[in-house]
Amino acid sequence: MAKIITLGEIMLRLSPHGTDRFIQTAAFDIIPGGGEANVAVSLANYGHTACFVTKLPAHEIGQIAVNALRRYGVNTDYITRGGDRIGLYYAETGASMRPSKVIYDRAHSAIADAVPADFDFDAIMDGADWFHWSGITPAISDGAAELTLLACKAAKRHGLTVSVDLNFRKKLWTSAKAISVMRPLMEYVDVCIGNEEDAELCLGFKPDADVEKGVTDAEGYKAIFVAMAKAFGFKYVASTLRESLSATHNGWKALIYNSETNEFYASRHYDIMPVIDRVGGGDSFSAGLIHGLLAKPTQGAALEFAVAASALKHTITGDFNLVSSEEVEALAGGNTSGRVQR
Repeated sequence: MAKIITLGEIMLRLSPHGTDRFIQTAAFDIIPGGGEANVAVSLANYGHTACFVTKLPAHEIGQIAVNALRRYGVNTDYITRGGDRIGLYYAETGASMRPSKVIYDRAHSAIADAVPADFDFDAIMDGADWFHWSGITPAISDGAAELTLLACKAAKRHGLTVSVDLNFRKKLWTSAKAISVMRPLMEYVDVCIGNEEDAELCLGFKPDADVEKGVTDAEGYKAIFVAMAKAFGFKYVASTLRESLSATHNGWKALIYNSETNEFYASRHYDIMPVIDRVGGGDSFSAGLIHGLLAKPTQGAALEFAVAASALKHTITGDFNLVSSEEVEALAGGNTSGRVQR
């Protein structure tokens, strides 16, 4: 198994019970999570040494996040303690035609105000195999963008494979700002993960596909994957394709392209109904793809593992994908009955 480093922000998600609305709830459930932390938890579940890098306050609220990571086997040795607050976000779970809703309260969190002196990235990357980050991290603040760049440079100095989930968040920055920050960072990326909206808003690429109407033309994606790989030197480009039929009924599949072999592969399609919790679905795909590319003989097998893992995540409450590799293998192998395991 591999040693994998992830860098980002872990927050506390505050959610009403079930599908209650914000304005009707009297209490919130506290659910730790965040893009790269979610990836680290999945990879630890698959048996890898998964290390999460961030900065958290030294008080008990920060400790909630640290304890959550440790509970699922994530290495927290590289978490710096300090700063005044942990980022929060409020998440209301949608149902049927009512969409889910997210409200952020993350300004001036500990990682947003972190400085390069808080981390020794050469020591962190030494002996590791893979580094993963997402577009959410540089969007948090200019300081976090600088940390992302320093981490990428250190990863390359130490020979790590670098992956990114583009993950554009319009509530965090504009497309123009994202493009100005993200495009230079692509110099260090080997594996790029992102859907058609992310590709356009983060990198300025637009595929020929109308996913709002549920049309997912694989050839349209192949063309943009080829263009992205050529422009930025990616070895792999991958994307999930979500058909949002309602808040609780989604179609789900994915695509991958290998620029070295010119091989393009489309996964099987999953019909997910009911969706229990889609938060972290993309992160579970990223983790599954990282594991697949490290452990599987072909990119097709890697993608099928990733898609099965992320389909299962939609059935689990919370940000973390709490499944084993054996459970993912069973679904990827065609066991979709959901029958009780005795």
